[in-house]
Amino acid sequence: MNRYAAFFLPFALVAGVDMHQATSDTPKAKAPAAKATAMKTTATANQAPCCSLEDTKTSSNQATAQFAALSTDRAFVNKHEEPLAASFQTKGTAVKVKAADGMECFGYEIKPTGKESKNVIFVIHEWWGLNDYIKQEADKLSAELGARVIALDLYDGKVATTREDAGKYMQSNKAERSKAIIGAFQQYVGTDAKIATIGWCFGGGWSHQASLALGKQAVGCVIYYGMPETDAAKLATMNAPTLGIFAKQDKWITPEVASKFEAATKAAGKSVEIKLYDADHAFANPSNPKFAKDLAEDAHKAVLAFFKKCFA
Repeated sequence: MNRYAAFFLPFALVAGVDMHQATSDTPKAKAPAAKATAMKTTATANQAPCCSLEDTKTSSNQATAQFAALSTDRAFVNKHEEPLAASFQTKGTAVKVKAADGMECFGYEIKPTGKESKNVIFVIHEWWGLNDYIKQEADKLSAELGARVIALDLYDGKVATTREDAGKYMQSNKAERSKAIIGAFQQYVGTDAKIATIGWCFGGGWSHQASLALGKQAVGCVIYYGMPETDAAKLATMNAPTLGIFAKQDKWITPEVASKFEAATKAAGKSVEIKLYDADHAFANPSNPKFAKDLAEDAHKAVLAFFKKCFA
């Protein structure tokens, strides 16, 4: 069996902290104070909620920058247990398209049997990349909704099986490249397609960014405990309604984050629904040892109902 990590697991990579800042000519009497200061700084970095909506200055990549900030939080990394082993059989096919700059973009596509559909779902992978688990999710959504589903590869063919590689791939992800991939697949499905998006954690944040980038073709956006966009000017351009699924026990993508996102979206005059489950981060992931099956099934039913309404 292949070992695939949870598609809802986050993308953090432990960042080292330099505990040896004193120079060789530093008086020994000052060493304890320097050490205490360094230890205090480390503790603060490891304990602080790193997903505060005010943590990052407003910029073109505010939300994705907040995701990257998690890479400094050791507690966030340690929170996620090794995934359960699993193997999957997929039904779709690999697809390759070219972006406006001529670079190739990769994805995985599954079409409904026996019919053409203008209802399209873009699936965004988590920090491990486009592995077979994500492909199976695409298969499932296509079968349940009769939609054409494409899982986008934001890592350009790289798939991680270790935390170290996953963190490296996530940190090397460039926002402009991801937007180019989204644009290439938007062109691939055509201007008459109605496009919904869904993603988890890293992919949850990019589901929101993709929906923003798709403009009038966007008809629905699902965010599973990912960092949402909160820039008022960007939210004002959102065409699609949003379903946000969050966990009450999540210490990073917290209920406060969800609440502030909901308020900001409504203030922009846009449609948003928030579902908060009494669970922890990544509760909807079957390969997570702490998978909350009943809650995950309820969330999935909400997703299906939401997408059916969006495509109506």
